[in-house]
Amino acid sequence: MDYNTDPTRNLALELARVTEAAAMAAGRFMGRGDKEGADQAAVNAMRIVLQTIAMKGVIVIGEGEKDNAPMLYNGESVGNGSPPDVDVAVDPIDGTRPLAFGRTNALSTVALAPRGTMFDPGPFVYMNKLAVGPEAKGKINIEASITDNLKAIAKAKNRAVEDLTTIILDRDRHSEMVAEIRRAGARIRQIPDGDVAAALMTAWPDSGVDVLIGIGGTPEGVIAACALRAMGGEIQGKLFARDEEELRRGHDAGYDFDKILTMDDLVSSEDVFFAATGITDGELLKGVRYLGDGVKTDSLVVRGLTGTVRQIIATHNLDKLHHLGLGEQRIRKLV
Repeated sequence: MDYNTDPTRNLALELARVTEAAAMAAGRFMGRGDKEGADQAAVNAMRIVLQTIAMKGVIVIGEGEKDNAPMLYNGESVGNGSPPDVDVAVDPIDGTRPLAFGRTNALSTVALAPRGTMFDPGPFVYMNKLAVGPEAKGKINIEASITDNLKAIAKAKNRAVEDLTTIILDRDRHSEMVAEIRRAGARIRQIPDGDVAAALMTAWPDSGVDVLIGIGGTPEGVIAACALRAMGGEIQGKLFARDEEELRRGHDAGYDFDKILTMDDLVSSEDVFFAATGITDGELLKGVRYLGDGVKTDSLVVRGLTGTVRQIIATHNLDKLHHLGLGEQRIRKLV
């Protein structure tokens, strides 16, 4: 991509159409208990709109390997084939379980970066993560203890550790981490799913979240890195092997499970674009609202080069979208 002083194309604004379409398709499944159906609808709607964008994209972070979900598969070409050449990371639904059971903070997300700049985790789908917003950028170290990191974050934010709020997935594997956070005195918010949204909260004013800690999805970590890079925050990670066999396979494939994955490792370019649309209500974004003859969406779009963060509230006229082949009737046929 060209770097110059003239205004350049903001692909993040076009990506908002992608996440809006996925959110509108998936939102109908809220509370219906059908994770697979929701994922299928979101993937199909996302693919349709991705193909209309003027780019030569390749899916680096795709959908399906971990959850047996329908695919926007790794290596799939997306876009209309014209420049620029980009890596694409997608998570049609970050939080399929919260969506299926009518809970909060389900999002549709997509990120772009210049070709060859995104980390490819291959089949290794879990990583230990530590993420913060701009105030604590440069102050964290995933190899230090949780207590030391909390002290460093508190100092950077001019607060006591007791004033900090951590966010962590509610998993048995985190029992020791939770115990250490409690001993340190910080507040804890445990969430069932959705650690892309959780990572973004650390950089979102007034979210009330100061740091994300714990083991979650590697693909979600790369997507979060794209967003946090643009928003001025920071995420560090280390690949996490679930057993000795996975560790052996990773070493055989050339992956280093001891290496700290910095922002530059996860996405090495500042020229990143990110978009997210709320599917269910959350601290970041409101969920999809169906209005009879239209749909209302709430989206966040971020551009790395400028650091511009936009919130887009859109009302979609279903009759007019239907005439363009993107209306709800088509979405329903895709389900």
